Amino acid sequence: MTASALIVIDMQLGSFTDASLRHDADGLVVRLNSLAARVRRSGGQVIFIRHDGPVGDPHHPTQPGWHLLPALAVHADDRIIAKTACDSFLDTDLGDVLVAHAIDHLIITGCATDYCVDTTVRSALARGYRTTAPSDGHTTADRPHLRAQQIIGHHNAIWADFIAPGGPALVCPCDQITP
Repeated sequence: MTASALIVIDMQLGSFTDASLRHDADGLVVRLNSLAARVRRSGGQVIFIRHDGPVGDPHHPTQPGWHLLPALAVHADDRIIAKTACDSFLDTDLGDVLVAHAIDHLIITGCATDYCVDTTVRSALARGYRTTAPSDGHTTADRPHLRAQQIIGHHNAIWADFIAPGGPALVCPCDQITP
């Protein structure tokens, strides 16, 4: 039997500001809430990864930007795991939580496509997890060298063709994912 976990990375107030507009942020929250509800109904786990930045960073635990977006449907039985690097596995208890719940399928979502989401997808694949990266389940901001939509499209293509022990990630829209 397959057990799934939805991993929602860095969907925090400090990542969604007027100075750092994220592609389709409102639509993403709606899709993530819907996907989280399906994962919960299937008996899976919903795990929010929250970045703990250093002093002076908008994601520092004493700053308003550290909090998860209020529009996210966070339930009492969801897990929140703190991280301090792009990799949600590095120096966190994510791996232990997945083992404790016999999770073998990860659905990795959140912000930012080109940093924490990409690093976590690659780390999950390297660890042999069956990994789904929803094509419309992650976001980023425009960068000086590429628009957000190009970055998202590029990463979707890379993850779908990634050489890893468990194969590449499954890349499909959120509404096509069966946890």
